[in-house]
Amino acid sequence: MESLTLKPFNGGLAGEIGIPGDKSISHRSVMFGAISHGVTTVTNFLPGDDCLSTISCFRKLGVIIEENGQNLRIFGKGFEGLTESAEFLDVGNSGTTIRLLMGILAGRPFYSVLHGDESIAKRPMIRVTDPLKTMGASIDGRKEGGFTPLGIRGGNLNPIHYKLPVASAQVKSALLLAALQAKGESVIVEPAETRDHTERMIQQFGGNIQRENRMIKIKGGQTLKASDVHVPGDISSAAFFLTAGAVADGSELTLKNVGLNPTRSGILDVMEDMGATLEVITEKEASREPVGDLIIRSSRLRGTVIEGDIIPRLIDEIPIIALLATQAEGKTVIKDAAELKVKETNRIDTVVGELRKLGARIEATEDGMIVYGKTQLTGGRVSSHGDHRIGMMLAIASLICKDEVYLENHQAISVSYPQFFEHLNSLKR
Repeated sequence: MESLTLKPFNGGLAGEIGIPGDKSISHRSVMFGAISHGVTTVTNFLPGDDCLSTISCFRKLGVIIEENGQNLRIFGKGFEGLTESAEFLDVGNSGTTIRLLMGILAGRPFYSVLHGDESIAKRPMIRVTDPLKTMGASIDGRKEGGFTPLGIRGGNLNPIHYKLPVASAQVKSALLLAALQAKGESVIVEPAETRDHTERMIQQFGGNIQRENRMIKIKGGQTLKASDVHVPGDISSAAFFLTAGAVADGSELTLKNVGLNPTRSGILDVMEDMGATLEVITEKEASREPVGDLIIRSSRLRGTVIEGDIIPRLIDEIPIIALLATQAEGKTVIKDAAELKVKETNRIDTVVGELRKLGARIEATEDGMIVYGKTQLTGGRVSSHGDHRIGMMLAIASLICKDEVYLENHQAISVSYPQFFEHLNSLKR
């Protein structure tokens, strides 16, 4: 397999970049545009592979979507306007697409088949399929209906009172989308608060949803109305440049238009706890989401403990936090993060394995990892394992390695950040 050669960069990073649109919100903007009535315009959409899979699926369900770079026009048909696809719905590498789409299709009176790539085929779906079956959907697939390909025949749904066994925004969102089509009020209880983009978007599109602590109530039979969406920059993408700015000596970076949703901003809390020199400026709100600019400077970092309720607020950032921890004085412990095992890869194993190849002192635990710093990273041959976040983490690591890094399967990065290397190179001064 062809690898990308990344040379050491012995200098500071400087400049300003606009962070591309948030992946989670981009997915949801397409979905809500499709199931609402009227024309929705989306700006700063993320045209990465995952979000393009969502567009493809809804086109197959009969929705007209016009693309113009980072802007979309979606001609919504309402739930009832979706039509059966003669083709399989291919979600590619996108866990968000398949899980949320299951919630929508659970209430539609036709048959659909969902499948994806090899990574999706390994990811468990039973946490979504079981409660949807309880609501009345007919779903089957490999291994007792828990793995793709999945066949779904939707229909009349009953409301559900459901306590999530594991904190998961994707499962919660799938159930909320199904509950919008059910007869009566559904109640969903989270063990810990997870990203709330779906709840915010339901409100933006004219829906009624109530939250009391970790309990969410929603009534079925609601009609959603089209609403324009401006997608903020993805804090999960910003996290790679926040780390780069903190660990590369002499750096000062400004990251523009970053989403600051408190259910996603755990990375900022952790960096502050580790001693990073970080500022949040020009805060505002766009499409019910808080947004701001971030300034990061090279920092002297210290180890920390990351556990408990903050984990769902930074679950996607743990790979880059592990790299950050290699440059912090002392020990960093990450726990309560067993959910990492069922991401695009087993991210506990891949993070530990790949960083060790670069000379990091890091060990896996049952529900996380322990990192010992500060360590001079060396260089070597590594792989993304087809996981975009692992690929970007390793590319940032190459900045502070003594020797060259050879990154295999770097193409995976285009899933969430097609401009990643362009932006990274623009900051090298």
